[in-house]
Amino acid sequence: MSIVTIDRDGDIAVVTVNNPPVNALSQALRQGLWDAAEALDVEQGIRAVVLICAGRTFIAGADVSEFGKPPMEPHLPDLVGRIETATKPWIAAIHGSALGGGFEVAMGCRFRVALDSASVGLPEVTLGIVPGASGTVRTPRLAGVEAAVELVTTGRPVKAPRAAQMGLVDAVVSGDLRAEAIAFARTALEKPLPPATSARPIAAPEPGFWEAQETAIARRAKGEVAPLRALASIRRATEVPFAEAMAFERATFLDLRGSDQAAALRHIFFAERAAPRPGHLADVAPLPLRTAAVIGGGTMGAGIAAALRDAGLPVTLIERDAEAVERGLANLRGIYAGAVKRGKLTEAQVEARMSGVTAGSDYSALADVDLVIEAVFEEIGVKRAVFEQLGRVCRPDAVLATNTSYLDPRAIAEGLRNPARFIGLHFFSPANVMKLLEIVPTPDTAPETLATGFALGRMLGKIPVQAGICEGFIGNRILKRYRAEAEAIVRQGTAIAAVDKAMRDYGFAMGPFEAQDLGGLDIAYLQREGARAAGQAVHETLGDILVRAGRKGQKTGGGWYDYLPGDRSPKPSDAVAALLAAHIQPGAALDSAAISARMVGAMADEGRKILDEGIAQRASDIDLVEVHGYGFPRWRGGPMFAA
Repeated sequence: MSIVTIDRDGDIAVVTVNNPPVNALSQALRQGLWDAAEALDVEQGIRAVVLICAGRTFIAGADVSEFGKPPMEPHLPDLVGRIETATKPWIAAIHGSALGGGFEVAMGCRFRVALDSASVGLPEVTLGIVPGASGTVRTPRLAGVEAAVELVTTGRPVKAPRAAQMGLVDAVVSGDLRAEAIAFARTALEKPLPPATSARPIAAPEPGFWEAQETAIARRAKGEVAPLRALASIRRATEVPFAEAMAFERATFLDLRGSDQAAALRHIFFAERAAPRPGHLADVAPLPLRTAAVIGGGTMGAGIAAALRDAGLPVTLIERDAEAVERGLANLRGIYAGAVKRGKLTEAQVEARMSGVTAGSDYSALADVDLVIEAVFEEIGVKRAVFEQLGRVCRPDAVLATNTSYLDPRAIAEGLRNPARFIGLHFFSPANVMKLLEIVPTPDTAPETLATGFALGRMLGKIPVQAGICEGFIGNRILKRYRAEAEAIVRQGTAIAAVDKAMRDYGFAMGPFEAQDLGGLDIAYLQREGARAAGQAVHETLGDILVRAGRKGQKTGGGWYDYLPGDRSPKPSDAVAALLAAHIQPGAALDSAAISARMVGAMADEGRKILDEGIAQRASDIDLVEVHGYGFPRWRGGPMFAA
């Protein structure tokens, strides 16, 4: 069957694209659209052309199977230009998402009509490149410079109503998109046509606009190149004729396409696509997920409950007593209050979320739930007591999950009836925001239970990664090694602040010592103390020395750094220097590049051990854990890719 077909509604031709699953711009699709433009240009009786797509979306971008291969004609910029210069005006009828090259095709049309549920965007910077088929050149002509900068340099799509406000689409409709687009075309033909997008002028921005944008984008990008190159391309579009601006954009696109950053971002992109549906579970059906429960309403439990409600699952929240139940509900409401403040939810949406929550202290309320996630205090006795009760009251086929981050799930599930339905689901805080979900099966976990964990990850919009059982699983085990390497560098004579700066320069939002001060040094300290109490040989860390001196981080006014009241800016500490002096060997301080090389090298070395032990299944899984759970710069591709 042809992926591009033409039919007619009187004097309006309808060109339909059908290239499932996302109507990607393959060479065959580009050729099909080119041929349609050629044929319709000379067809008598046709006055306008509606471009519409079958399936669940408009053209959603490039064909990822062609990434890294030599481009084949017709090239996308030429196709967009061909549609724009057609003798009859084309109208893009957009549903689902018009992204990247798909939206560039839409911008080549004389008009754009979108369903109110549709979105449009130019996400190329998220792959380390810039739009290569007029995205930086046509967007400012349609929507103005400020809107173009927002759309192109962030890569974030916008919904159709906002796109209309920005000038990116001409009409937002509901109902039958084909009928609405044809009606729009007939109305448009009764008026003088607007100029082609390439012929529209661009209003110059205010003085100082470009410099301010460059500063803001550089701060946000933290070393990522593509957003700044995209800004430069938009600026060039305002300063030179269309053809010259197009040549500049194309040269920028081709230059970035072969860059290390683009390769790293492609690596993460493909890893993310593969993660939710691992090959070893391809033939395993997950169990149904219609209802869920969370045990524990603290920070983590409330975050998990919020994530479940955001996905539409009814939630039962269980706490130990009525007072704790109220605190748990308050924690959940606090999460949603923050979402309202940020404009992510309306008050009505919050009430709808909360109406789907049942809270109490009676475990019998869990008799018919499909999934229970335990998120109580990280102590083996407490967790075992929870699962003892769950084993008594829950259905034999209900999936029972622990959110432990360090404890051995096998020990938590000891004595549980039907252990095949038990699994570890390690969420990251805040659980309703962080995308990583480590899925930790035990030797007894059934394939269907494991598949259900991945199905939950997809339902919640998470990046699910399977991890084997060891101390810290994948992420926290590497974090421990990362922090140990940071301390080793300090012991050898490099300043604490220099280590943090090196990792910020590498692309992390915070250095290792700043991050510990924010989260609290006592958390890892208590874990080490617990291991020592259990008879394990755990060497003393520099962090132990600080905690014993009462320095637990920002919450005590000092950790690795000093903090003034009401000020979270870290200040080098004379007290820390005195406490650690006996443990630091005088030596030549490392420069920033040497520090980051050692730190990332240590992470990769631990990652190789994790792979060798079978704790992770793929190197790319380790990279996903570090990018989505620990702030590793996405554009570096993760420690395994970087190494």
